[in-house]
Amino acid sequence: MTWLLDVVPPDYRLHGVLRRHPVALAVLARHHIAACVRGAREGYRSARTELSGKLPPGGMEAVLEVYRTEGSRLVETARAVDLVGRALCGEAFTPQLGGTQDERRAAQGERGPRSERGARSEGGARSEGGARSEGNAKGEGNAKGEHGPKGERDVKNERGAKGRRGTSQGRPR
Repeated sequence: MTWLLDVVPPDYRLHGVLRRHPVALAVLARHHIAACVRGAREGYRSARTELSGKLPPGGMEAVLEVYRTEGSRLVETARAVDLVGRALCGEAFTPQLGGTQDERRAAQGERGPRSERGARSEGGARSEGGARSEGNAKGEGNAKGEHGPKGERDVKNERGAKGRRGTSQGRPR
């Protein structure tokens, strides 16, 4: 609780309800830190136009470096606040070797429940890098055997002669 109180503005310590209900404090801290991340991103995007001609040479790059450094710190704090909040709500965590669950999902090409990366558009699925896969908007995977949201495996290109789409065992579907 002490750490969460350090994440939010000092005046939040005045509210007894936040000390009595750590889950409420965690939710409040999550919203606060998310707003800080959004503010840092907006500041980074607009710094060149807002500060153009108002800083000495090299000053602009130094300001942008501050935004990059603090932005990274804020994002890490947001992740930590989320984890603490989930733990306070009773979610059980199992210690893992080899990185976080989100990192392992990303390495396996899966989307986490909170991930904005890999979002699909109507035109087809998109990978983390934004490249189109061979699946469709319903979440089919691609020829590499990726799974859609229901765990179905797309076997296009695994069947049929020479990977022709729309065929099964060389016969039209």
